[in-house]
Amino acid sequence: MIEIQKAKQALKKYVSQYDSTNDRIRVKIGHIERVSQKAKQVATGIDLPEEDVKLAELIGLLHDIGRFEQVRRYNTFNDQKSINHGELGVQILFEEGKIREFIEDPQYDKTIKTAILNHSRNKEDMKIDNEKESLHSKIIRDADKIDILYMLTFENKETAWGSSNIEKEKISSEIYQEFMEKEVVYYPKRKTAADVLVSHFAYVFDFNYNQGLRIIQQNESFKKIYQRFQFEDQETQEKFDQIYQKVEQYLKKK
Repeated sequence: MIEIQKAKQALKKYVSQYDSTNDRIRVKIGHIERVSQKAKQVATGIDLPEEDVKLAELIGLLHDIGRFEQVRRYNTFNDQKSINHGELGVQILFEEGKIREFIEDPQYDKTIKTAILNHSRNKEDMKIDNEKESLHSKIIRDADKIDILYMLTFENKETAWGSSNIEKEKISSEIYQEFMEKEVVYYPKRKTAADVLVSHFAYVFDFNYNQGLRIIQQNESFKKIYQRFQFEDQETQEKFDQIYQKVEQYLKKK
């Protein structure tokens, strides 16, 4: 049995050990709460039974639990510069035994573990053994992206992208070409905060359900993020304009 209120109380207790005045901790607390609701919304929208809706909501609560310890140890969200937060979350929940504080029934453990590991992997790197794992990996990936894009419309740039001077940076040619030609951005190749920004625009190509695309379109997420930046380098601004136009064209087709 999945008791969402119990899981929420357990999460509240878990995060209380971290400094909520730290912007990164504050951001993740709000993010997790919203992703849980978005996962519920996506699961309901694709007509899943109540059990799967609750499971999706629970995975939303747990998907970024590794972020808090990542921030405490490294003060960054950059997995390449610190530790894979999905793997850290799985370690905390399943190797350290925290999962039983959130749900007593172990029958969902493998699905929860797989979804957490897959939520931030490149699509081709996802590891799935059955349809249930595939379903919940897809839901959490979409819900996570919906809220990240929402958060990027208003959160301060230093917290969101690790730089308050992104407009002074350049979008690297390799990242730009990957986005325009392959419709993907490989995270290890990102060199600047501007490249990280481009990788967020590449989210649009990685949604599993059209419902998620409708939500970000209704929120005007990409438009609002785009309007936050005016690059000093003319070539970089032109690249950014073309990236935004490609995203808008893709959404119209969908």
